Amino acid sequence: MLIAAAVTVAAVVLLIVAEYRGDRAGKWTFKPLASTGFVAFGLAGGALDTAYGIAVLVALVLSWWGDLLLIPKDKRAFLVGILAFLLGHFGFGAAFVVAGVSWGWTLLAAVALAVPGVLVGRWVVPKAPDKLKRAVVAYIVVITAMVALGVGTVAAGNDPLLLIAAVVFYLSDLCVARERFVQSGFVNRAIGLPLYYGAQLTFGVTVWMAAGGM
Repeated sequence: MLIAAAVTVAAVVLLIVAEYRGDRAGKWTFKPLASTGFVAFGLAGGALDTAYGIAVLVALVLSWWGDLLLIPKDKRAFLVGILAFLLGHFGFGAAFVVAGVSWGWTLLAAVALAVPGVLVGRWVVPKAPDKLKRAVVAYIVVITAMVALGVGTVAAGNDPLLLIAAVVFYLSDLCVARERFVQSGFVNRAIGLPLYYGAQLTFGVTVWMAAGGM
């Protein structure tokens, strides 16, 4: 399990270096490796032993596909990648429901999170290509719902790590949105990649906890 996490961490460092250098071969090598690491981390933590773990594992695998599809500079691949991540967020949300949620707190969180969701939409959607606008709106709605369910599951008595993972994932997606639609730059990847992979590894830790690791 620790080896899988170490592989992800090392690959992320090398990926950031490749991003800085504009090394396409490095991106194609280290991004899939880093993502394979977090899937292996979840499996090694006992993902197949609990319903929660299976839901998270499905989401991690979908994220793996999303990572792969976001590497090429191709709008069609990006659209399919958004779909993979959108389904992945459904998976994380389903995992929170399996763990147990307070629906009252989930609703309150959804109302509160609607404000930043609208602000993000007004920031990103006008700059997105017309063919991607609906997909971007759907993505904002789904990830907002996922974070709201994270609030609900913690309110129901589950470990705060679940919400931390959801929030960190949300923040990493803001970096992706800025990179793709607002202003491209290395800073987006330098911040977004550690946040994203940190979130995935944190989800892996929650799988281990659900399987009796703590």
